[in-house]
Amino acid sequence: MSKAFTREDDSGDDELEPSLRLPVGVKNYITPNGYRKLREELDQLWKVERPVLVKTITWAASNGDRSENGDYIYGKKRLREIDRRVRFLRKRLEQAEVVDPAQRGECEQVFFGATVTVCDSSGCESAYCIVGVDEADAGNGLISWVSPLARALLKLREGEMVTLRTPSGIQELEILSVSYGGPV
Repeated sequence: MSKAFTREDDSGDDELEPSLRLPVGVKNYITPNGYRKLREELDQLWKVERPVLVKTITWAASNGDRSENGDYIYGKKRLREIDRRVRFLRKRLEQAEVVDPAQRGECEQVFFGATVTVCDSSGCESAYCIVGVDEADAGNGLISWVSPLARALLKLREGEMVTLRTPSGIQELEILSVSYGGPV
């Protein structure tokens, strides 16, 4: 099929995986460290990777037949991916509201940026840090403030119990400690 009849659609950049979507009308809270990481990724893509890729594509295009030119085809595809990610990062950084948990000081109540240590009914302790949607990494204990666990913990204090519905059943968690300025 001729390229004239195909369409490369970039409109999918607003199609986010469910874990990155924010509820309607909610601010995009982020920690200073999370903001810095997104900014570094944007700078890396825009100032380093993209210019090198554009040079490669220009060189590949100058070699003639583009239909079977792997460097050209892959380069154009990668360029679209980078441009899509750059648009996403710029939009997220523009909408971000940076909240520094270290400014909260000593507080026993759970808010955004808190590192919360909980104990379940079997005595297993876990620590979670409540962070922004863009910096969440559950495997490393960083949970999004819009996640069910974080929503259950928010505004509670040390020593309080919370009931959490999970796919494996209902869990009772006790909040052992709350701190700010931790691993965020």
